[in-house]
Amino acid sequence: MREKVKECAADLFFVVLAGFIVSVAYFFFQNSNGFAPGGIGGFATITYHLIGGKIPWAYLMIAFNIPIFVLVTIFVNKKLGLYLIIYMLVQSFGTELLEAIGFKPYSLENNGEDFEIIFACLATGLVSGMGFSIMLKRFGASGGTYAISALIKRVKPETNLAFLAFLLDSSVVAVAFFVYGCKITPTLCTLLNLFVANLVVDYMLSGVRNGYKFEIVTNEPEELSQEIMTALKHGVTEVRVVGMYSHTEKYMLVCIIRKKQLGEMMKIIKRHPGSFASFSRVNEVFGRFRK
Repeated sequence: MREKVKECAADLFFVVLAGFIVSVAYFFFQNSNGFAPGGIGGFATITYHLIGGKIPWAYLMIAFNIPIFVLVTIFVNKKLGLYLIIYMLVQSFGTELLEAIGFKPYSLENNGEDFEIIFACLATGLVSGMGFSIMLKRFGASGGTYAISALIKRVKPETNLAFLAFLLDSSVVAVAFFVYGCKITPTLCTLLNLFVANLVVDYMLSGVRNGYKFEIVTNEPEELSQEIMTALKHGVTEVRVVGMYSHTEKYMLVCIIRKKQLGEMMKIIKRHPGSFASFSRVNEVFGRFRK
């Protein structure tokens, strides 16, 4: 029971954190600079622009997203749907809170340089991508696009979700071109925002604790492994192998190191000319990594 309470508390913490991070991106960099984010939030932003801001952006975000999340709660996953609703409420009302406190957004009106919309676009993708990453890593979902995909997948399991998400985001870009006066800058900003946000998500999901896995075939396993463990402070695993060309028994050493240790590892291997090594990138390291 206690473990479940801890897990639930941790889930709520990450939901609120992710929602607030995205609200910071939208309040400071996106809402006041005339371009739309991707997904369902993009349609809410476009609607906000069309009606001249008569309805607060937060209310439009809720109106567009909450009904979808309610359907996810009913038909797909109750717990996930509830967390998505909380995430969207924090994301939407976070912008209202920042405005009530008195913060000023980063906008052309405040800074006066047309090219600064590019910085606002990049900042939106960077900051919102962090919030999306937290949700995706913790719950596998981050917004309305996922919710729609999940609902359609339930009805038609053969649906390609990646292609569906691409269509939703592409439609936002197409609509944004006409809504923002057939100008190319808002359209490019929407595309750039999507691109940067996806880059951040990919980077954070692939793991910031990445490194390289070495597989070294050698006749000197003791000397080489001792040198690696002493210099790099990482453990080494020994595997007995047989070379099919000479049919002689050899040893393969397996070791994972940090990216910054790559050059030092190369120097160590070169000091053992009879060794053969290959390495590949690993995205995340768990467990006892250091020696």
